[in-house]
Amino acid sequence: MALSSSSSSSSSTTTFAITLFTLFLIGSSSAQLSENFYAKQCPKLLSAVKSVVQSAVAKEPRMGASLLRLFFHDCFVNGCDASVLLDGPSSEKTAPPNANSLRGYEVIDAIKSKVEAICPGIVSCADITAIAARDSVTILGGPFWKVKLGRRDSKTGFLQLASSGVLPSPSSSLSTLISNFKDQGLSAKDMVALSGAHTIGKARCAVYGSRIYNEKNIDSLFAKARQKNCPRDSSGTAKNNNVAPLDLKTPDHFDNSYYKNLISKKGLLHSDQVLFNGGSTDSLVREYSNNQRAFESDFVTAMIKMGNIKPLTGSNGEIRRHCSRPN
Repeated sequence: MALSSSSSSSSSTTTFAITLFTLFLIGSSSAQLSENFYAKQCPKLLSAVKSVVQSAVAKEPRMGASLLRLFFHDCFVNGCDASVLLDGPSSEKTAPPNANSLRGYEVIDAIKSKVEAICPGIVSCADITAIAARDSVTILGGPFWKVKLGRRDSKTGFLQLASSGVLPSPSSSLSTLISNFKDQGLSAKDMVALSGAHTIGKARCAVYGSRIYNEKNIDSLFAKARQKNCPRDSSGTAKNNNVAPLDLKTPDHFDNSYYKNLISKKGLLHSDQVLFNGGSTDSLVREYSNNQRAFESDFVTAMIKMGNIKPLTGSNGEIRRHCSRPN
């Protein structure tokens, strides 16, 4: 049934008011985050986090990418609230995008133990995860930025939401990726910049196998080289757990070579290569491939925006003593 003009006007006014109220709530909660939130209560926080991350990345450079991804997967599921770290029946760790894929929990636990020793009950696991992500990027040669702090921790995980498709898939189309990020308040530009995190880290054959055998927009020599470590099984499917670097050129250094790979049709994941495949994001990929400063600047902007997704602040949530379980 069509609405009358008066009821349409009333509906529009109500919708506008709700939208303004929602934006106010988001803005007010993120406004409570501060770069100096723990300056007085835990002045040694940043050095404590950095020392543990440095040690972990020195032992295994891939861990830098794992800690960055942990933050991403936390923020996309009901906001940056450390819900991804919780064990138990509603644990997001068991969701399809995370199971046997997310790594670095033990590093976050080590950081938490060190921080609790100097500032018991003060610093949230959500903030520790955010700082560790920044330190991982910087330690591997990427940009530095001041992380806004003051998040509190969720008391529960969100398994159903984490399994619902809010997390982008390696097989996502460009339109799906843009939609996923838009749902989180992030633009297509933010999405392309954040995808540059794939300049570090590795992926399993089971994740990229279909691309290297079935897709046409891929460099043939690149595909053949990857197939050696990712052979098909008797069913014709490539699905083992052998890993390959997302960026062949500089897999342990945070730079803009990821975008150069895309222009050469050497994106390892389908969701990588769709960023440069004749679509709306081609121009951004070209820009970042030619201008590392532009990429780093936009990456930092997008990371800060992502860190502002629905933080728990004030009296909401809690400060967990152990990151894997509520108090």
